[in-house]
Amino acid sequence: MLRTNTCGELRMTHVSKTVVLSGWVQKIRDKGGMLWIDLRDRYGITQLILEEGQVDAALLTLARSLGREDVITAQGEVIERSSKNSNIPTGEIEIKVGQLHLLNKSKTPPFTIEDDTDGGDELRMKYRYLDIRRTPVRTALELRHRLSIETRKYLDGLNFLEVETPYLIKSTPEGARDFVVPSRMNPGEFYALPQSPQTFKQLLMVGGIDRYYQIVKCFRDEDLRADRQPEFTQIDCEMSFVTREDVLQTFEGLMVHLFNKVLDVQLATFPRMTYADAMTYYGCDKPDLRFDMKFVELNTVVKDKGFPVFDAAELVVGINAQGCSEYTRKQLDALTDFVKKPQLGATGLVYLKCNIDGTYKSSVDKFYSPEELQKWAEAFGAKAGDLILVLAGAPDKTRKALSELRLHLADEQGLKDPKVFKPLWVIDFPLLEWNEDEKRFFAMHHPFTSPLEDDVAYMNSDPGKVRANAYDMVINGVELGGGSVRIHNRALQKQMFSILGFTDEEAQNQFGFLMNAFEYGAPPHAGLAFGFDRMCAIFSGKDSIRDFIAFPKNNSGRDVMIDSPSVIDAKQLVELSLAVKK
Repeated sequence: MLRTNTCGELRMTHVSKTVVLSGWVQKIRDKGGMLWIDLRDRYGITQLILEEGQVDAALLTLARSLGREDVITAQGEVIERSSKNSNIPTGEIEIKVGQLHLLNKSKTPPFTIEDDTDGGDELRMKYRYLDIRRTPVRTALELRHRLSIETRKYLDGLNFLEVETPYLIKSTPEGARDFVVPSRMNPGEFYALPQSPQTFKQLLMVGGIDRYYQIVKCFRDEDLRADRQPEFTQIDCEMSFVTREDVLQTFEGLMVHLFNKVLDVQLATFPRMTYADAMTYYGCDKPDLRFDMKFVELNTVVKDKGFPVFDAAELVVGINAQGCSEYTRKQLDALTDFVKKPQLGATGLVYLKCNIDGTYKSSVDKFYSPEELQKWAEAFGAKAGDLILVLAGAPDKTRKALSELRLHLADEQGLKDPKVFKPLWVIDFPLLEWNEDEKRFFAMHHPFTSPLEDDVAYMNSDPGKVRANAYDMVINGVELGGGSVRIHNRALQKQMFSILGFTDEEAQNQFGFLMNAFEYGAPPHAGLAFGFDRMCAIFSGKDSIRDFIAFPKNNSGRDVMIDSPSVIDAKQLVELSLAVKK
């Protein structure tokens, strides 16, 4: 063994023990007669000490020749440090070196291997193997490992069986774009990489595997952002002979277990909120409940008072920013500019200041008396010192803009505490959404989602009215996972495909294997999938998922370390029937 201990485990109880440590040189401090080396490995940093006159001259010469990130092994005695460092766990001891060996020389790294590095994102991704040596990245990967272990423990304890499903599957027209793989042995035909194991886990339910899970890699060829990667990981689960409530209870239990075991956090209850209420009161289907600012509709309070904008609007709605009445005109103008951005498209912003002295000041004072403005305040339950912000216009667009304003204000006011976790279930989503460009319905989740039993009667007469027996788990404004009770009989599945615009032939061609399986005693089943990378980010209070993936892609979907994607050899293209041999 090239080490007897790691660089993070030695304490005062080890004093006088002879040890061997191996790792990377973090830093060297040479004071002439005394030389110190900070030695780092995955577990921490330990200080080595070499004193002139106490060690062989050749050993001291070797030590002075070392550079950052050189790989060394050192043998010596654990002694108490005269100048202790309370910032690291090993700060009370150091190693009095007796032997030192250079295992590998390192070039000067392109950025400092420290917590606060001088390397930019692209540079660190190019040298990701160096970036992984940094404590923040290593800690993120350790968290990911711990979450996966605890997930498996919990699900195994409930008799879930981990089953692997194929990575080379069939491309489907619904959902996001597939990554496709040409088949050499079947010229002109292609596999697709799975966006999820959805149909396979349903087939496992038909096969009698009544509790399935898989921590599985999935692939989607879609535009990227901080919480998206072209390849990502899901905790994918399915259960037979269960109701929606059974699923919600089971996976609330998983979250409670993970937060308790990994963060020592006791999660509160998971409230249930319908999709309709989420859109009405928060303008989005994944509301962040760490702060208030619930939407209040004002149509009955503000209309027909002579203010043309409100009188003409379908919806007048606002939020109460508590304690913000001292916002300056410059700050209010900045908020107005925010909601008028092209992405949001609001035409303006109306405000009402509930002043500390009990008076009111509004941007529309000439249209509303103090008594009428007081009714605004009463509608919001506003107190002296609060600031009411109001938007007006078409309902969907206005709620979306107000939702973004609510989140923006929360950022400004520091209301998104990363150490506070507010979970909820959003339920009763629409089953279908209309696409005006294609003049047809699309499945809001996927085409295997069951409608609520009370709404099945509307499937033919009014499909847009049908609610899905679906659910999303949301924590701190992030959709952590979602799922549904599935369709498990052929007739209803065929009806669903028909509503989505599939001919019988197309449905049979794409999903005949699943509908055929439903004819052989498919049990009622339901499930969900969690975004594992997002889960890691939430547990760490981060927005980006990149640091929780060992080798992530950049915003263009490229791996700049290995330079992928890349062109392939012309001979390979011919073998794959993607080119003609010249």
